[in-house]
Amino acid sequence: MQIITIPVTPFAQNCRIIACEHTRLAVVVDPGGDCEKITAKLTEHGLTLTAIWLTHGHLDHVGAAEQLRQQFNVNIIGPQQDEHFWFENLPMQAQMFGFAPVTAFYPDQWLAHGDEITVGELRFSVRHCPGHTPGHVVFYQSQQQCVIVGDVIFNGSIGRTDFPKGNSEQLIASINSQILTLPDNTRILAGHGSDTTVGHEKQTNPFISGRYG
Repeated sequence: MQIITIPVTPFAQNCRIIACEHTRLAVVVDPGGDCEKITAKLTEHGLTLTAIWLTHGHLDHVGAAEQLRQQFNVNIIGPQQDEHFWFENLPMQAQMFGFAPVTAFYPDQWLAHGDEITVGELRFSVRHCPGHTPGHVVFYQSQQQCVIVGDVIFNGSIGRTDFPKGNSEQLIASINSQILTLPDNTRILAGHGSDTTVGHEKQTNPFISGRYG
């Protein structure tokens, strides 16, 4: 598995290109913006884009998804359907976050907990992790021991819950049941900041230990 990380937007959101090294097929996860940077990386590495995967509907994670969908004629997959209102309110999000105007769009396919999605020979399981947003999902690859978590958990922190329909107790419950139950050596690919591991966060993350939050 090849992972290419592209920080996008003024929020430095970690857009990821996930590629199957055998087939050279790839997906883009959470393309928040800077479409030209993402396209350039796909070309540079000789990858064929097959889909766009979204963890949740915040604009800094989805802002370039519609442009990529049209440019490459691929489907937008995810998140879970409780995220519909965030897509409906993309124009409001653009105004709220100081982004250029955006027209509402919607995924081609909503995901549910327990679904499996693939790129080339790689299989990812979908885990519903509400709290930061109600329809947030993460993507877990068991053979490679990595999980793409969007804004659920970060190195030393957790996602904000002060946005509409956020819920701090629900977020902690999601982290405990869906992230911390993974093997300790599982690599956490977060939506912002540096990568970490499940074991490191168990030992050091103050929000999980209860010292904060």
